[in-house]
Amino acid sequence: MKYTNKILAGMLIFIGTATLLFGINISEAIYPGYQVTQVISDLGVGPTAWLFNSTIFIFGLFLIISAYLLLNIGTNRYFTILIGLAGIGAIFVGLFPETQGIPHGMAATMVFLSGGLCALTGYHVFRGPFSIFSPVLGSITLFAMILFASNLYFGVGTGGMERMMAYPLIMWALGVGAYLMSPGK
Repeated sequence: MKYTNKILAGMLIFIGTATLLFGINISEAIYPGYQVTQVISDLGVGPTAWLFNSTIFIFGLFLIISAYLLLNIGTNRYFTILIGLAGIGAIFVGLFPETQGIPHGMAATMVFLSGGLCALTGYHVFRGPFSIFSPVLGSITLFAMILFASNLYFGVGTGGMERMMAYPLIMWALGVGAYLMSPGK
């Protein structure tokens, strides 16, 4: 099988996202006393900093490389720019843990906003059911961002609401990777 830029981009997005997901889950499991009501970025300081920060860095790097590959084959420019911006944001989240304050907050906002908007543009990029699932997942992320910024947590706490932003994007990115790896799409 020939690995086209599209397939390579899909592989990188899928591998990078799976790495991030495992990094989050393993960090949650080994961080003493960590609870899912805490924000995900708490994993980037303390005993799991090395794992969380390295996996989110890898995720971001793979998104940037994928954006480059997709741009070179004529994929929607807005989509590829937004994937690249989400990747840059992820790298900066890994480089600037939450103890860094404003740089971390700006980087995290860049990931969620760019990722959510990118998922919205999926309506124009994907075919079939994923062209509908993509903007739905992006909308959930963006709506959760508004709630998070408004300190409206509806009983799930800051960590729960942050996961309402993050997990739809993680599911979306896994879907994007699988979609792009499919021959003939």
